[in-house]
Amino acid sequence: MNRLTRHTNKKCLVVAISTLLLTSVSAANNKVQSLPLSAERIGTQLQRYQAQGAGPFTAAAGQKLWLQDMDGRSCASCHTAKVTDMGMHQNTRKPIDPMAPSITADRLTDSAKIEKWFSRNCNWTFKRDCTPQEKGDALLWLSLQ
Repeated sequence: MNRLTRHTNKKCLVVAISTLLLTSVSAANNKVQSLPLSAERIGTQLQRYQAQGAGPFTAAAGQKLWLQDMDGRSCASCHTAKVTDMGMHQNTRKPIDPMAPSITADRLTDSAKIEKWFSRNCNWTFKRDCTPQEKGDALLWLSLQ
């Protein structure tokens, strides 16, 4: 085998390996993006709640909190009981995109937004802050929708 043939074979091998790696990475990324909500996207938030003494979290408790009535208000009052449907703010009548991450792709992807809306909505609905346990349960339940 001469020097030119070896060099050409090495180039072909490098191209083949590069193509294989790019294909594998692309397939892995598509798999993660196809999930309704990957564990990575909520994992950090749930770990924060665990660091505050909460856990284990259950989807059943999250759903119960979502539907819990407090003086005529619940999460479902604005967001609907079926979180794959559009909601509507009770005072302003402004439409609210579905809370289900399977329908609204950017739901539950930003920790600061999650905390902002838990703060506002828990105080409006329950007239108090939600506990880290309640937040974790609700977040887990929503992530499965």
